[in-house]
Amino acid sequence: MDFYTEIISILKKEEISKHNLNILKNKLAKKHGIKRIPTDAEILLHANNDDYKNLKLITKPTRTLSGVAPIALMCKPHKCPHGTCIYCPGGPGSEFGDVPQSYTGKEPSTMRSIRNLYDPYLIVFNRLEQFVILHQNPQKTEIIVQGGTFLSLDKKYKDEFIMYIFKALNDFSNLFYNNNELDFVKFKKFFMLPGDKDDPLRIKKIHEKLLKLKGNSTLKKEQKINEKSIIRCVGLTIETKPDYGLLKQGNELLEYGCTRVELGVQTTNDEILKFVNRGHNNQTTIDSTRILKDLGFKINYHMMPGLPKSNPKKDLKELIKTLENEDYRPDMYKIYPTMVMKGTGLFNLLKHEKYVPISTETAAKIIADFKKHIPRWVRIMRVQRDIPTFQTEAGVDKTNLRQYVEKITSKEKIICQCIRCREAGLASRNMKISEKELQLFVEEYGASEGKEFFITFEDKNRNHLFGYCRLRFPSSNLRGEITKTSSIIRELHVVGSAVGLGDEGNIQHKGLGNKLLTKAQEISNLNKKDKIVVISGIGAREYYKKYGYKLEGPYMIKEI
Repeated sequence: MDFYTEIISILKKEEISKHNLNILKNKLAKKHGIKRIPTDAEILLHANNDDYKNLKLITKPTRTLSGVAPIALMCKPHKCPHGTCIYCPGGPGSEFGDVPQSYTGKEPSTMRSIRNLYDPYLIVFNRLEQFVILHQNPQKTEIIVQGGTFLSLDKKYKDEFIMYIFKALNDFSNLFYNNNELDFVKFKKFFMLPGDKDDPLRIKKIHEKLLKLKGNSTLKKEQKINEKSIIRCVGLTIETKPDYGLLKQGNELLEYGCTRVELGVQTTNDEILKFVNRGHNNQTTIDSTRILKDLGFKINYHMMPGLPKSNPKKDLKELIKTLENEDYRPDMYKIYPTMVMKGTGLFNLLKHEKYVPISTETAAKIIADFKKHIPRWVRIMRVQRDIPTFQTEAGVDKTNLRQYVEKITSKEKIICQCIRCREAGLASRNMKISEKELQLFVEEYGASEGKEFFITFEDKNRNHLFGYCRLRFPSSNLRGEITKTSSIIRELHVVGSAVGLGDEGNIQHKGLGNKLLTKAQEISNLNKKDKIVVISGIGAREYYKKYGYKLEGPYMIKEI
């Protein structure tokens, strides 16, 4: 019996903590005379179909703790139509080479996209391969399209890019799954595993296989297939600027199956917007936010403390303003303190001592103070760009800014109420709670001229969040499917580690989703609404059909 056979036989029988697994690996490596301790992924790659299915090992669990497997793709490098913001690196012919706008080429998702020739089909296959190797369930995927203003590109490119995302999900499902079970042996053979993931020859051979499979199709056809595919897209996010997030683009996003829009707001200060050459004013941000919410999208603001002509006091005030002023009130935030990179206008200002960059400590303090004001319906997604600090010239110089923030919140006893901090999967990985102990809460608030209801299942002390629904009464009816007496469900999410579609999980699939839908319907009825419109990920449509919803245009709808 060799090292791999012995350790796999043990892992099949019992769940082992990370600490104890490391002890076991060291012990068995010594026993079998192995000098280098194999990684968890290497152990998995020596499993057969039955072993893989029964192994209790899951590596890097945080990625799928919120219930979905994330896949980030970069579109091809292109210039933004308005020009370049003074802080923005990257783009064609940049200091960092031909890389996507606002990136340096060294971020994990950028490197993956470069390695896969910016081909969405290859990128998705590569990411799914990684999930399987890490023993994570990729059957419910959340796609995010990044890399500059995607919506400014020509229609044919955009349509094909999105189509091939869906086709890759569908083709991977057909290739490697049989009766909902992964054929791990076939998977390993196709991807030439075990093997060096960075071996250029291996990558070339896999690309050749995939490009033969790629073929042609249409967006509608692949979306229809994905509704019932093994690996489904349950959420699609596209990044854009507010001036490319108005009604025309909103309708296009619906056509693609998009469910969340990440708006590069950066600041609501018109003087700063003009100075950094953002290409739009604050009113455009307000309009874009309202229009996209009225179409049903979840809204994630990107904000940038530390821009020129600002200061820490102003930055905090700006952030709080977007929470308290009903013109804004996004559902989520990515807070990206300004970083200075070569080849940018901001770098020139720094060289001529006309700009003082924000420090790691100041950025952490602003974010920690902002957390005091976060309501329960907001999620702080990120507090830092994924750009490695060796690529920057000034600004935040640590890659673990979130830990600096947590140090301050802990010291000052700041309790953050955001979704991420209370989510049952992330906030309480080992927490056990019975369904009887869960309580239903509803928070009502005004936003973007409409009315929002945040419906949640939480423990009685409201420290742990298990599921939530965002219900909106829109400010206007921008499409035929949305009548004057319609309400819109913008989000329905039950948290917990990712499980297969229809499988039983630790939190997911306990009927909480249906109970949240029922409460949303009850609120709609009380307010004389007769139709519920749901913005649904393509791969989540079958879920809504179970509860009497039907497809109308890009939405799932139900007359009530």
